[in-house]
Amino acid sequence: AMQSALFLAVQHGGRMERGGRRRSEAEETEKGRMKRTIIKDWKTRLSYFLQNSSNSNKRKSKKAGKHRNYFRPSPEEAQLWSEAFDELLANKYGLAAFRAFLKSEFCEENIEFWLACEDFKKTKSPQKLTSKAKKIYNDFIEKEAPKEINIDFQTKNMIAQNIQEATHTCFSAAQKRVYSLMENNSYPRFLESEFYQELCKKTPITRAAQGT
Repeated sequence: AMQSALFLAVQHGGRMERGGRRRSEAEETEKGRMKRTIIKDWKTRLSYFLQNSSNSNKRKSKKAGKHRNYFRPSPEEAQLWSEAFDELLANKYGLAAFRAFLKSEFCEENIEFWLACEDFKKTKSPQKLTSKAKKIYNDFIEKEAPKEINIDFQTKNMIAQNIQEATHTCFSAAQKRVYSLMENNSYPRFLESEFYQELCKKTPITRAAQGT
């Protein structure tokens, strides 16, 4: 009985002392190991998103040199992302990092839908507009869609009607809703994440592949 009481106390203690500083060395070691694992997982996901990034945004590359601009940003660049959600989305590395974060939270469909809408709005040909609209609807909107986003029934219905004769504004309401969902929920959590905090640290980073 004593052992199980102790076990319960340990279980609950972790939760109660979240704000406090009293942690045993074993807990600290475990926390350090978990932190390293989280950051390693992130880096794996991040490299995947960077390599599969469809828009090779060469204009924004300041220090990519002859390589593609997949380099870790400077702490100053990373800190810019906390100033506005748009700053994060406009940066290729930032966007990939945010996608990796959403994947870790199991809600990457939000950023994928947002990106699909951005691509959709740039589509010139009316034929392509219609086929893309149907694909977006099938992937993200309809009930039981593989990447179904969380939007209200009325908006879904409106989209179903609008895609019959697709225009560039078909998904505007849904895109705004998803943007605001990310900005208010995932974005603040991303800024508090271990991975983002690491990027903002002003520690010397070896850039072997760069420059010399």
